[in-house]
Amino acid sequence: MAVDTHKSSARRFKALRYVKRRSAVAGYTLLELLVVMGILAALTAMATPQVMGYFGKAKTQSAQLQIENINTALEMYYVENGSYPSSSAGLRALVEATPEAPRWNGPYLKNAKTLQDPWGRPYQYSVTEQGEYNVYSLGPTGKGTKKATSAASANRAWADNG
Repeated sequence: MAVDTHKSSARRFKALRYVKRRSAVAGYTLLELLVVMGILAALTAMATPQVMGYFGKAKTQSAQLQIENINTALEMYYVENGSYPSSSAGLRALVEATPEAPRWNGPYLKNAKTLQDPWGRPYQYSVTEQGEYNVYSLGPTGKGTKKATSAASANRAWADNG
């Protein structure tokens, strides 16, 4: 039983050479992967500020719409009760009956979640002795600014006419 080692080793060498060549052609080089990752990182870096700006604008616009809804609810409250909720009762009076509103016919807002701005803080509410009110958000920082972009005041000249 003589084994021809020359033929079997030649066969192994051919098979090994074929595997080496095939594996060298089958993948990407590290340099190619790094270039692609660099391009993706650059595109992400350019697009992220633009997208974040859209999110910021959307929250501001959402706050403005919510304030308009609160203003409408305050006007309905005024028509039924003859005055706006006091500063101590606050905007809670739009979803819960208070002792100062005997003709309360609410809720004037569907849920209490409406009383929080898109940043998760409660809307601010103040009412003067003359019956003018102000509903506003403290904005994304929570500190407010001198220029309240999402503030709304009511002029109720139409309500005093009769």
